Parts: sequence; C-alpha cells; structure tokens
Amino acid sequence: MNARTDEEVASLRVPPHSLEAEQSVLGGLLLDNRAWDRAADLLTERDFYRHEHREIYAAIVALINANKPADVITVFEQLQRTGKGDDCGGMRYLNSLAQSVPSAANMRRYAEIVRERAVLRTVVSAGDEIITSAFNPQGRAVSEILDQATTTLNNLQRGQVRKMPRSISEIAIERIDHYTALSDGTAVAGWPTPIPALNACLNGGPHAGGLYLIGARPGMGKSSFSQFLANGFARDGLPTLFLSLEMGDHEIADRGVACAGRLSYSALLSGKMKHEHWTRATEAMEALARLPLYVDDQPGLTLSDIRIKAKSIKGLKVLVLDYLQLCAGSRRDGNRNAEIEELSRGLKALAKDLGIAVIALSQLNREVEKRLNKRPNLSDLRDSGAIEQDADVVMFLWPVREFEGEGRRIVGLGIDKNRQGRLGEIALDFHGDTQRWAESTADLRPEPVPSQPKKGYS
Repeated sequence: MNARTDEEVASLRVPPHSLEAEQSVLGGLLLDNRAWDRAADLLTERDFYRHEHREIYAAIVALINANKPADVITVFEQLQRTGKGDDCGGMRYLNSLAQSVPSAANMRRYAEIVRERAVLRTVVSAGDEIITSAFNPQGRAVSEILDQATTTLNNLQRGQVRKMPRSISEIAIERIDHYTALSDGTAVAGWPTPIPALNACLNGGPHAGGLYLIGARPGMGKSSFSQFLANGFARDGLPTLFLSLEMGDHEIADRGVACAGRLSYSALLSGKMKHEHWTRATEAMEALARLPLYVDDQPGLTLSDIRIKAKSIKGLKVLVLDYLQLCAGSRRDGNRNAEIEELSRGLKALAKDLGIAVIALSQLNREVEKRLNKRPNLSDLRDSGAIEQDADVVMFLWPVREFEGEGRRIVGLGIDKNRQGRLGEIALDFHGDTQRWAESTADLRPEPVPSQPKKGYS
C-alpha cells in the first residue's frame, strides 16, 4: 500500500464546503428572486465558503431588500459600486452562475447544504481550538480546560437555535410594562375595526402576530367586507396591504370610492352621476389617496410572493389576503389539502415574524347550502382542516335577510374560534350599492316561514 502524498494529506484538511451548492443558490436567486424567501431564514453571507460568493450573495440580498430586481446586470452594477465587481469574477462569472442551474425549484435544499457545510466548518474551528488548548495547557488545570471546551461546544449549539428560551420572570416584567402602557393610553390593546362589537370580541381588534380568517360562500360580500376593514385600518394611520387575487386594482379603487363617497357603485361604473355626485367622487378619491393603503392584484401568489410583498411595505401593520384558495402552491404532487396547509402555516409564521396582523379570506364547501339558516361552522372550511388549527380567530359571514327595493341586507358575522377573546354573533347591515357596512341591531334569527293552509278535510 502506497503512502499518501503530502498533497493528499493536505487535501484532507480542506474545510467542509460545497462549491456546487453555493453556485446553485446564487444561480437560482439570479434566475428567480422569489426563491430568496426559501433561503432567507437559513443563510447569511458568512455561510458561504468562497469570498466572492459571500460578496455576490450580499449584493443580491441588498437589491431584494430594496425591492429592486437582482439579475446578472443589476448585481454586477451593485458590486461595481462597492469596487468588488472584478474581484468576484465580473459579468462572465455571474452569467455562468445564472446558467448553472435550470431552475430555482430546489433552492431550499441547496441552501440547507450550504448551511450544513458552514456549521461543519464551525465545528472544525471549535475542535481545533479545543485541541490546541489540550496540547498547550499553559499551566491551566485540566478541569479549566474541560470547562472551556464545554463552553465552546455549548456556544456552538446555541448558535444553531433561532431563539433561546427566556425566563417567565423576564417575560412577566415586559407584560407588566405593557399593561401599564395600556392603562396610561400610550399603547392599544389591538387595532380597532369599524365594527365596535367585533372589537369587543377581539379585545380591542386584531393583534400583531395574529392570523384572522373570514370564511363565506361566494356572493356573500367577504371581499367587500375585508376591503371595508382594510380602509378602516388605513384611516387610523396603519399601513395596510390588500392582496387581491380575485378583483383587479381598478375594481378595488371603484369600490373604495363608492364606500368613501356614499355613491352608487353602479352609477359610478356607468358614469351616470349628477354634478354633486361627481364632487363627492372627487373628494372620496382624494381622501383615499391620502391613506397608507397599498393594493396588489397579482394572481396566483405563492407564499414566497406574499412574504416579499409584505416586506416591501415599510412599517406594515395589517395584511389582507383575498382569498386563500386562489393562492398557488409549490407542491409537485398536486395535493391541494397539503398546499393549503403550507399556506395557512406560512401565513401564521409571517404574521409572527413581521409583527403584523394577517386577515385571510377563505371559501367554504357546499354543505352550508343544505342548512335552512345558511349558518356556517368550522367543518365547512374548504380544502384543509389546518386552516382552523392555524388561525387565531375564525369568523364566518352568512345571509340573514334581504330588503327588496332597498339595496341592503342583514348579514351575520359569527366568531366561532377566538384565542384572544369570546365567541359571539354580530348583525351587520350591508348596503351593496354603496359598499358600506355597519353594525346592526337586527335579530339574527331567520324570519319564520308562513305556514300554508291545510288542504282537504280536517
């Protein structure tokens, strides 16, 4: 058996890394910036082995965080501005990265490999430190060296945990400060909606980190209701993002003008309005223009798209998604239940990560149509039971009665799950032609059906 050459021995000491995985991560991001969301929680620039890969990744992230496209040309310009374009291989190397992967579909796995190798390099470094300390004790006691080794390994393990446990006393002190701020009026319990009874059930309104679900059958007005809530949050100065996968942005603007100006929606669309109505329409549009309300009507959003759009709004407080079943999934097996489960859990994680309230709309299955009172329940949620599990609050809309000739209806709003307050039912007055909602004192019990006179002999 031949002895190993010096080169072979030296090669065994090359720190763990995968150039192929690093190149695949960078190439995938250059092809599809939306893939960054699948790697953002795993990687930092320090996880890359090659220096030029660190610089390229940092340039890509800087562009994406600035809501700018990150492609071969823009990344090269970003590197040039910092004087690192040529050091990173120039345009030729960036182009080779973009051509090295067919798609960004496996981005998550590429990122995991890069991260795993980075952790292994940290283990090697820690091991070298422990070995050096053992070979050169410098008069220290063995127990001291063991303590240092243990501390080094414990620090290494803690570095792999995203969040460390906290003592309940520390958390309690923070909460006491929060209670005091609530009492002093320097903090709010929640972000109030325009519906006082709903605020009472939610202990002030939606809270940061919460996922709120509104379910209804088609034609019940859930899009209009969610837009009504979004407008209310924005009027209170809360930056609000309305993601509409069903309506176009022009339709959303038209409904907003009709509601704010108390104008006939049909008259607004036809342009057949009196002079005073035109004045009110102009004033309503000017009022809407001053609101921190953002609208996006891109269809088929993925969870990655939603996260990127949410991060693009500075100081975002509330995100409204209309609606869940129109989102695109990322699974190749076509399992829609599993896709909806990933979406609902992803939305809950997004709410917690960004400290925002997420209001998601959901379709219901047809079973509710078979009931005389049309009142939905939790089992009617469509496609996945995970929606019910992940949501902090689940609400339903259902028809109670119509007022023919008046253009309005009474709609029931039921709170069937509530982690932050009580359950209940609220009557709402919906004026469809002006797209306005208000709390109502109407009875939610359906009107009795008049009995038919019996025929034949008694």
